[in-house]
Amino acid sequence: MNIHEYQAKALLAKYGVAVPRGGVAYTVKEAEEAARELGGPVWVVKSQIHAGGRGAGRFKGNEGGKGGVRVVKSVDEVRENADEMLGGILVTKQTGPGGKEVKRLFIEEGCDIARELYLGMLVDRATSRITIMASTEGGMDIEEVAAKTPDKIVTVTIDPATGFMPHHGRNVAFALQLEGKQVGAAVKLLGGLYAAFTDLDASLVEVNPLVVTGAGEVIALDAKMNFDDNALIRHSDIAELRDEDEEDPAELEAAKHELNYIKLDGNIGCMVNGAGLAMATMDIIKLHGGEPANFLDVGGGATKERVTKAFKIILSDPHVEGILVNIFGGIMRCDVIAEGVVAAAREVSLQVPLVVRLEGTNVDLGKKILSESGLPILSADDLGDAAEKVVQAVKEAS
Repeated sequence: MNIHEYQAKALLAKYGVAVPRGGVAYTVKEAEEAARELGGPVWVVKSQIHAGGRGAGRFKGNEGGKGGVRVVKSVDEVRENADEMLGGILVTKQTGPGGKEVKRLFIEEGCDIARELYLGMLVDRATSRITIMASTEGGMDIEEVAAKTPDKIVTVTIDPATGFMPHHGRNVAFALQLEGKQVGAAVKLLGGLYAAFTDLDASLVEVNPLVVTGAGEVIALDAKMNFDDNALIRHSDIAELRDEDEEDPAELEAAKHELNYIKLDGNIGCMVNGAGLAMATMDIIKLHGGEPANFLDVGGGATKERVTKAFKIILSDPHVEGILVNIFGGIMRCDVIAEGVVAAAREVSLQVPLVVRLEGTNVDLGKKILSESGLPILSADDLGDAAEKVVQAVKEAS
């Protein structure tokens, strides 16, 4: 689960992380009030969407204008820019061409920036440990830095037996070329980030940029936090921060029916039981020259109703030109899957090729249901055969 910048900063501030003062605004009037409360002489008006690159982004209909993060020098300018930004569609390199509507702003006090640095904290799957990533190249995409100048990224791995120790912070501070009182400030800030990361079951904390001010302070000028969805049961306060307007409607609908669905950019819809089998199905589709349109795991104990809903969610994607259903029936029964597929296909008046591969419990009954349905369903013997058939069917239909 992702949250907005202002929410992340509020959480981190509770752990002693230095952040600028600011206030959230849903209306132009609230933006003006927040600016007056902060006092001047400089404010920053920040669009709040779940996407990076806001400053370099542009609003639809005003592509040559200002971006989603603006520095202003009067309350009047705060009001004018808030009026322009609220309700606008901000397009960044992470939103895709469709962009995202700006429904809230963060009005923040200005900052005297002397240096911009990068700081991130995540779980390194290779070591199964929390790892700090730091770079002197703040304000840039860390992926770009990694590709062009990987020597400018420093990583520090934290042993869970000891947790964060002052020497971890000093190593990072020295790598960032901090000096004097900045070192101690960085150690305190990193300690707060680590405590927030572990206490709140975060999966990512990113500060970009981490800035050194003209006065030598070390401040988190931006903040991004992601959380482990599976741990939200322990954090009802974090779960309440969820902004469903920022999430894909199909993914939200799938979650309501206990379906694991993630939209992708391809044109072949996939419905599979089991995450591993779903990944393998997507891989073999690509192997045969196709592109999967989604990851969808219906789980091991899906009902006919859940299968029907899964089918509808796949077809809600206008880019889907074919569907591959791949089921291995262990706990899941093939006849239940078949009944769900037939019911959904009839209900939505299926207009795209459908390939079904069934194996396992009640497989013969499942195949019988499909064959007697009267629907143009292609049956496959194995996964390779299924992928080949759906890719070919999509090509022939286009």
